[in-house]
Amino acid sequence: MAKVKELPGLVSEFVELAKEYVRERTIEPAKRLGRAAGLGFAAAFLFTLAALFLAVAGMRLIVAALPDGQIWSGLGYILAAIGVLGTTGLVAWRAFK
Repeated sequence: MAKVKELPGLVSEFVELAKEYVRERTIEPAKRLGRAAGLGFAAAFLFTLAALFLAVAGMRLIVAALPDGQIWSGLGYILAAIGVLGTTGLVAWRAFK
């Protein structure tokens, strides 16, 4: 059993060990997880931006392929919207399957 004079040293050693344990087991893994989550969010943002650019390019391709005129242009926009919705539905269906 520890003597009374040794108790303050043992308590301070216990506090230091507890701090080190908390730092090793919770704070450091949380930092790594936060870094991975940040990279995941950045990748998701870039993929979304790329999908948006591809959708606009596809729409412009469809509109350019159709004859000139307001009705044909409107049809191009509708076909592009159907294509984007179809692709989104396919991706969502495969993601939840």
